[in-house]
Amino acid sequence: MDIVKPRPFHGRVAAALAVLTAGVAAFPRAVPNTPGRVGSLLESFLPWLGLAVVPLLLYGLVRRAPAVLVAVLLPVAVWTRLFGGLLLPADAAGPRDLVVVQHNVADDNPDPAGTARSLAGSGADLIALEELVPDALPAYERILAARYPHHVVRGTVGLWSRYPLGGTRTVDIKPAGLTEPWSRGLRAVAATPHGEVAVYVAHLPSVRIVPRGMTSGRRDESAVRLGRAVAAEPLERVILLGDLNGTVDDRGLDPLTSRLEVPRRGFAFSFPAGLPLVRIDQVMARSATVDRIDALPATGSDHLPVRARIGLD
Repeated sequence: MDIVKPRPFHGRVAAALAVLTAGVAAFPRAVPNTPGRVGSLLESFLPWLGLAVVPLLLYGLVRRAPAVLVAVLLPVAVWTRLFGGLLLPADAAGPRDLVVVQHNVADDNPDPAGTARSLAGSGADLIALEELVPDALPAYERILAARYPHHVVRGTVGLWSRYPLGGTRTVDIKPAGLTEPWSRGLRAVAATPHGEVAVYVAHLPSVRIVPRGMTSGRRDESAVRLGRAVAAEPLERVILLGDLNGTVDDRGLDPLTSRLEVPRRGFAFSFPAGLPLVRIDQVMARSATVDRIDALPATGSDHLPVRARIGLD
C-alpha cells in the first residue's frame, strides 16, 4: 500500500500563513480602516491573533513539515514581543501608590446595592463609575459614603474618593452629531497624600460590530475631544478612568494613548462579563506609572470592574 505524503504546496501555504500572521500582528496599522474600520476591529482583538498559531503548529507536527514549524516561530516571537510583558509579575507596591477601580455599572443593573458593596471592598482609593442612572445613584451614594466620603457626579459618570476632591467640572466630549442630552465626562482634582492629581472620568460612545465591519465614528470623535482636554490639563499628574469602548491597541484611541501611559502588566479583559474578550475599561496616566491592571469578580453589570495600581512618579 502506498503512503500518501502531504503535498509540498500545502506546507508552503501553511508557512505563508504563519508569516502573514506575524506580519499582521507586527504591523496592524498596515490594515486600512476603511471600509468598516476593519483596522480598528483587528486591533481590538489583536492579542487573540496568537491563537492562529495553534492550528498551524498542529499541522506542522502532524505533517512533519519543518518549514512550517520554523515559520510558526515568527508569529510566536512577535506575540511575545507585543504581549509577553503583560504576563510578567508587577513591581512591588511602593509608598507612593494609588489603587483605582474603573467600572461601567450598567444602566440596567438589577443589583446596584450589591455592586456598590463589592466595589467598596476593593481596597481602592478612587472609584470611577459610568452609566449611573437616577434610580440607582442613591444606592451607590449611600453604600460608598462610609469609605469614600468625597464624590462628584456629572451626568451619568461619577468619581468616589478617599481624598478631598476639588476643581470639579464637566468635560464636554459629546460628538457633534448628537442632539439629545448627553453628559459623560468629568474632571476633578484629588488631594492625595502625595500631591494633587487631576482625575478624568469618561464614557465614550459605543461601537457596533456589523457585517460591514465596526462603527466607531462617534467614539473616535469623542476620543479626540477628550484627548484635547487632557492635553490642556494644567496639572502635571493625570489619571484617566473610563469605559472608552476601545482597547489600547485600537488606533481610534490614539488621541489618548499618544498622551497617556497604559498599563504595563495584565490583560484584564472586561467585556462582555460573561465571556471577557477585550478590555474596553481603561486606566491611563500621565507623569505616573500604571503598574498593573486586573479584572475583579462580576457584578450585576455586563462589564467586569478593573482595578489598577498607579505609582506616582
